[in-house]
Amino acid sequence: MKKTLLKDWWKYLLGVAIIIFHVLPIYVLVVMAFKSMSDSSSLLSLPEKVYTANFVKVFQSGNIPSALRNTIIVTVCVLLIEIVVGGLASYPLSRNKSKWNGLIKGIIMGIMMIPSLSILVGVYSLLVSIKGISTLWGIILVSSAFGLPMTIYLFTNFIGAIPPSLDEASAIDGCGVAQTFFYIILPQLKPVTVTIVILNGVSIWNEYAYSLYILQKPKMYTLTLMISQYFSAGGKDLNGAAAAACVAIFPLIIAYIFLQKYFIQGTIDSAVKG
Repeated sequence: MKKTLLKDWWKYLLGVAIIIFHVLPIYVLVVMAFKSMSDSSSLLSLPEKVYTANFVKVFQSGNIPSALRNTIIVTVCVLLIEIVVGGLASYPLSRNKSKWNGLIKGIIMGIMMIPSLSILVGVYSLLVSIKGISTLWGIILVSSAFGLPMTIYLFTNFIGAIPPSLDEASAIDGCGVAQTFFYIILPQLKPVTVTIVILNGVSIWNEYAYSLYILQKPKMYTLTLMISQYFSAGGKDLNGAAAAACVAIFPLIIAYIFLQKYFIQGTIDSAVKG
């Protein structure tokens, strides 16, 4: 054991460095959230006095509850659309082995490579024409479209490893294609579904660029847009922004703690079965 540790010391050193690299920003964020604006101590030092007024101001402003509600609505609706539509699209792609299906999968993979901001002008113009600006359904539609390629890719790989005999047995029992998918296939997709919920959910929760252009009314702001209001031309409230950011990331941390087992399993299974 000792020889192994001495031989692989650089691996442990690298692991510690990676952990510090990821934990340090979170540490600084939490420390700043509990400091007052008059506290001039180092960013890495603990607060001279625990200052909770930043969190009080965040909730008293009334912006957090509204932004949190909008963010939850957008995230839940987008994930539901991606899981249902992505699953229904992946089922025939994984079961029907044809050159056209291969072409469609290739196109989907190609779409995943396109940077979303490169088509911002076109998407914005389209939303203006259909009156989707300053509406939650506008950002839901856009976020769903950008998240579907990866959802279809993961679902297709996972469904491809499920024995087709289950489909045949279901058909013999009188189930249609939709019934087979929702009652037989979808329940077996829990690990990869959790993976999609975490990966796409975090992306939607933290989305800023498209929200900045689409959600122009303050009452439609999501958490990321609300936090950006702490950095205005009139001044910067770094401590208030840190407190708001802590509130924003707390639900994600709780969700990951409860779903991490399925997330790891789904990620490994999708990679191996792909």
